[in-house]
Amino acid sequence: MTVTQDLSFLSLITNASIIVQLVLALLLLVSMISWSYIFRKMFAIRNARTQTASFERIFWAGGSLQTIYQNASNQRNHSGALERIFESGMGEFIKGKASYAGKENVDNSAILDGARRAMRASYQREMDALESHLSFLASVGSVSPYVGLLGTVWGIMNAFRGLANVQQATLAAVAPGIAEALIATAIGLFAAIPAVVAYNRYSHDIDRLAIRFESFIEEFSNILQRQSR
Repeated sequence: MTVTQDLSFLSLITNASIIVQLVLALLLLVSMISWSYIFRKMFAIRNARTQTASFERIFWAGGSLQTIYQNASNQRNHSGALERIFESGMGEFIKGKASYAGKENVDNSAILDGARRAMRASYQREMDALESHLSFLASVGSVSPYVGLLGTVWGIMNAFRGLANVQQATLAAVAPGIAEALIATAIGLFAAIPAVVAYNRYSHDIDRLAIRFESFIEEFSNILQRQSR
């Protein structure tokens, strides 16, 4: 086998020590899981933005709140995050008004507080769903280079230990061992870089959605306050 063949990517992996191979297998598995989360989160955030913009257009078009609420309730399985937040608040507001039906002393502040709490609870659920798996991407981005470095250090240790049985140390003797060790670092970076980029991008997008949700909660609370008078 020639030196070029010995230093091919596949040969270096197959000839690597068992520890280095385990590190490479772990990093490749983590990378595949990371990429699956990256694509799933990309589509989830894109759908959330589209559904949020669509509901905002419908809500601010000036239609009846009762009609919007009925449509949201009937299409609950296909509604977006902001629409579900609205449904929670409007549903609690209607229940609160119904509980005081026929009574003279109506506690409007309690009704509004209930609607706001319902929207905040729904908001927390939606944010938890949007932020799911982001911690995994952050962990991959921060830990993968160190896992790859572990494989590199182990591989270099084995390469230099092998020189003990060689009378004359040459670059050709040590190159395969060092090359196979550096593959672990390369795979570690291959797993970490996309995860870090995706985490930063998706965190920014989710923060912007959170601002839109919180702004809607405040504006809708003001509308409910005016209607309760």
